[in-house]
Amino acid sequence: MLSEWFYQVMFQSDELEGIVHDRAVWSPICAISGALDKTLSEIFMPDYGPRLEAAKERLHADL
Repeated sequence: MLSEWFYQVMFQSDELEGIVHDRAVWSPICAISGALDKTLSEIFMPDYGPRLEAAKERLHADL
């Protein structure tokens, strides 16, 4: 979920600028995002979409 959120905020929109006003913070955010992408093989699996939706449902249930 976090990896997907980073991707959406950083690469699919201009939201990061609106959320994090101090650009110095962007560097560690990019580092965390890159580290997640390197360790999460699931994001490259063909069934990633359904896996992501299932994770969202589990997280919503935990709220």
